[in-house]
Amino acid sequence: MQIVINSQYEFMRDWIESIPRRFDYEGECLYKGRNEVRKIKTPNNMPLCIKRYCCPNPIKRVIYTYFRKPKALRAYNNATTLYLRGIESPAPVAFIINYENGLIKESYLLTRYCEYTRNFYEFRHHPLEGYENIVRDFALFSARMHEQCVYHKDYSPGNILFDIHNGKTDFSILDINRMVFPRRVTMRQGCKNFARLWGKEDFFMLLAEEYAKARGFDVKKCQKLVIKYWKDFWRFRK
Repeated sequence: MQIVINSQYEFMRDWIESIPRRFDYEGECLYKGRNEVRKIKTPNNMPLCIKRYCCPNPIKRVIYTYFRKPKALRAYNNATTLYLRGIESPAPVAFIINYENGLIKESYLLTRYCEYTRNFYEFRHHPLEGYENIVRDFALFSARMHEQCVYHKDYSPGNILFDIHNGKTDFSILDINRMVFPRRVTMRQGCKNFARLWGKEDFFMLLAEEYAKARGFDVKKCQKLVIKYWKDFWRFRK
């Protein structure tokens, strides 16, 4: 077993080490599919979000053991990088990797639980009216993230949480193992990053306009690209 713990949470080492034995029986299940996510409180009543990555298939077990970093390790490192670059994401607590016969089995990522209650699935059915400020704030958040050379490869509705505090929208991004840190995020790359989102065309037009203004790009070009990538992505999915 490999365990790395953020130094701020070293005092919980014994409890963290016991997670693989107790994961199935404690807390609240938030998502269960190929992987599972649970909300579990620590002995001092601190809510954590714990994601268990399933055991990969035999070929991937070899790949993740010898050639590529496991998902839990990547997500932990990415969360640390996001913190250093000022991009909000649940703070990393620890990761655990279990091995069997020398090969990776399942792994766990522990982060602080994000209390934000809303996500971007809201834009599937709601009209833009009344949501304009949220979209503007999100465009600024995305522009700042891209200016910090952060590119989330799964920038999808369920991975963007938000809440409004004192008239300002605060965002937090999840599922960050699929993330890269290029030297620069270009206009085309930035516009393409919105393709997985849900919404109507006026949502994407406003998003592209505010994003372009924030990064000093041509508004019309950005709008054209965002609409193109959005339509292409969903046409392919259908």
